[in-house]
Amino acid sequence: MKAPLNRKVFVVGYGAATPLGKDFSATWQHAVEGKAGFRRVTKCETQSDSFVVGEIPGWNPDDLDFANKKEVYNWNADYVLLTMAICREAIEHAKLPVNDETGPRTACLIGSALNGTDAYRIAMDAYVNRGPFKVSPYLLPNLCANIPSGKAGVLLGFTGPVFSPEGACATGNHALGIGARMIRDGDCDFALAGGVDTCIIPEIIQGFANMRATIEITEGDRAFSDHTQASRPFSADRKGFVLSEGGAVLVLAAEEMIDRYDLLPKAEVMGIGWTSDAYHFTAPNPGTIVRAIHEAIDDAELKPDDIQYINAHGTSTPKGDKTEVKCLREVFGNSLERIPVSSNKSQVGHTLAGAASIEAALSIEAMRNALILPTVNHIPDHEFSDIDVVPNQTRHQKTEIMLSNAFGFGGTNCCIVLRGV
Repeated sequence: MKAPLNRKVFVVGYGAATPLGKDFSATWQHAVEGKAGFRRVTKCETQSDSFVVGEIPGWNPDDLDFANKKEVYNWNADYVLLTMAICREAIEHAKLPVNDETGPRTACLIGSALNGTDAYRIAMDAYVNRGPFKVSPYLLPNLCANIPSGKAGVLLGFTGPVFSPEGACATGNHALGIGARMIRDGDCDFALAGGVDTCIIPEIIQGFANMRATIEITEGDRAFSDHTQASRPFSADRKGFVLSEGGAVLVLAAEEMIDRYDLLPKAEVMGIGWTSDAYHFTAPNPGTIVRAIHEAIDDAELKPDDIQYINAHGTSTPKGDKTEVKCLREVFGNSLERIPVSSNKSQVGHTLAGAASIEAALSIEAMRNALILPTVNHIPDHEFSDIDVVPNQTRHQKTEIMLSNAFGFGGTNCCIVLRGV
């Protein structure tokens, strides 16, 4: 194997679709305004008390200019066309020309935690109620996690490596980490990296509810009358996360490609730390989380005191938030009191594989605008009295170096250090 090129890697663009907006611009605007994008589920029926979810407002694949009615019918796993749309937005935002030079040197690494579960549900309904020959021949491609990236390549014209990293709720950070390593080593010059999930179907809603992972909203809860208050990380009355659909894609580029193609660097990917728990399929292991954070900071050739902002995993579960804060205290010690720690999931909910990439894009844009996005819906918890969670309102504060945490089912952890430029 050739020796690695040891190139620096920069984020040069991004696209997103979230419960705050069907593109990154709308998502960003509403995030800064401190809004939360939750409502009673409209995409399906559910008997669960976890009936508040995050749906992408205004998202309709029939409106896409690159997909006709036949395409929309055949690709009935929503994450396929959604990934294509987000990738196109990201490429346009980066102003990266995809041509005979750049196309073969552009990779696409988009992960999904649940893949085409919505397409499988449609196929099962057809099989049971209309017979086996009514199962779509597109079912298997709809279930293949790499297909959305591959179809994005067809749409946009890149022919570099295409595959789907999958690390559950840490997927977005895994994709960023792998993409950055590939560019650093010289396997490609550009990478589209991120995660997308479209998971608002009855079985998934009920499955998470039965796990007691999502918030169950009954009369008397403050989210019963105001659904936007359902996700409340680090709050005294947090009860579980809000299941959401959406995702984001970041465009990564090697340093020397910035000037060659007149790109605008927005952040440098400085460090990556990834571990696994070897502990439990859902319960976190503080020791390996602490190690992942330390490894990310060490990979960036920094010290904990250099971190100026932490974008928390912050799911709004009682145990998860408590464990994350415990780990941060161990890494940062008394310095943690001066470091803002906020959770975008208070505004967009938990988009599973899409979460970390959405959070990275929002955090980078916040650094560029000398802002820190808030943890909305916050009611102080005495257990976290030493933690500055940036409660309820966007803060004007300049930061340059941040840590982004992501942890997932199966005991997978991935933390990334980014430097705003």
